Amino acid sequence: MGDSYKTISAGGEGFYSEKRSKFLAFAHHVESEQDVKDIVAEYRKKYYDARHVCYAYIIGVDGVGNGMSFRMNDDGEPSSTAGKPIHGQMVKAELTDTLIIVVRYYGGVNLGTSGLIVAYREAASDCIANSTIEERIIEEKIEYSFAYPAMNDVMKIVKDMQPRIVSQTFDNTCTITMAIRTSQAPQLKKRLEQLSFGK
Repeated sequence: MGDSYKTISAGGEGFYSEKRSKFLAFAHHVESEQDVKDIVAEYRKKYYDARHVCYAYIIGVDGVGNGMSFRMNDDGEPSSTAGKPIHGQMVKAELTDTLIIVVRYYGGVNLGTSGLIVAYREAASDCIANSTIEERIIEEKIEYSFAYPAMNDVMKIVKDMQPRIVSQTFDNTCTITMAIRTSQAPQLKKRLEQLSFGK
């Protein structure tokens, strides 16, 4: 997956209707399962008169220690006809840290499993198309302590490699905390280590 990922920064809405059933889809940026619970609870309250409030989410980035957690919820629809097609659209769009909720108002006509899968898939797809997707960088934090005289050498590396400075304290012993995209972290560490051993 590299050292960047895609997520929804501004959630959009989607809509699909079939045989008088209406499917309203909403996308949200989430960073924890608690976020998901809170948002789903709000929708259940807001759309208390809807037949189903189905959703899927993906949280975390593969390979960065926190792994990926995902879940699909059919909320009473036949198994795998709602959460799974919603989840499938998120996977197709390569999204993470994203929750998509699809609220269904039943129109009185059964759509059958294939009809439901299409409806939830299309509502989720429309919702993603109307959302703002941004690519974010996966960063690693590196903390480095050094004696004040080494300041110029350290700052030269910072200028060369352009990490994001998270915090810095300059005293007899100086400490700088930097964040840099994961793919560049080994190089930054190596250059800082060479500095330590070189002095």
